[in-house]
Amino acid sequence: MLAGTVVVVVAALVLALVVGGRADSASRARGPAVAPGPVVLVPGYGGGTDSLDVLAARLRKDGHRALVLRLVGDGTGDLMVQARLLRSTVDGLLAGGAASVDVVGYSAGGIVARLWADELGGGAHARRIVLLGAPNHGTDVAALAAGFGSGLCPAACEQLVPDSPLLHALNEAGAASGPGWVSIWTDQDQVVTPPESARLDGADNLTVQSVCTDEQVDHGSLPTDRVVQALVVRALGPSPFVAPTAVDCAALRG
Repeated sequence: MLAGTVVVVVAALVLALVVGGRADSASRARGPAVAPGPVVLVPGYGGGTDSLDVLAARLRKDGHRALVLRLVGDGTGDLMVQARLLRSTVDGLLAGGAASVDVVGYSAGGIVARLWADELGGGAHARRIVLLGAPNHGTDVAALAAGFGSGLCPAACEQLVPDSPLLHALNEAGAASGPGWVSIWTDQDQVVTPPESARLDGADNLTVQSVCTDEQVDHGSLPTDRVVQALVVRALGPSPFVAPTAVDCAALRG
């Protein structure tokens, strides 16, 4: 009975992946103050797009051309395959006349964005890259699932285990550079654990609660939360990003 209970708990945590600080200004390259290009939004583990469709609509309302990437297969395969799909999509936008692109990577989609930027040359074409709840240093949820074998932890899950070969290589490469990097996460994340895993060297790092201390937002609702949406809009603006503080909370909610 105990073993069965553990398996159910792990399965629930993996399902959460599918559904699914303090501000600092360490960014060495916050992106030029140029007119924004198209925005490509990259889904997380499992490839669900509903919440990113909401964020994309918010960005279009603000004047951006935004499209949501549809991942290969069921969205739980090799993250490098997803990064190649992102490269193909961006190449099409550039061929269509875009001078540069912005990328928003949600959850595991943030790792896909990093692979594209760092391993596939995408950083040369990106103006801004925004990460939402990205497991930059892995998540203990993936480690727990991996302990029960590949049945509960397919390829992407294994790559999200803390200090996996893929994450180790990405993080050993040094601080993020090139485009402007912004990493946003919530202190209430129960999927990317610990939440501080979202911190990325070389990026502007901030939690939702560092701006609005009473904001209630979990991992799954990051793309649809009004404060997070306002932060993404600000991060993708024409001017270099300046991390907001608590004095900006009311304006962001408005």
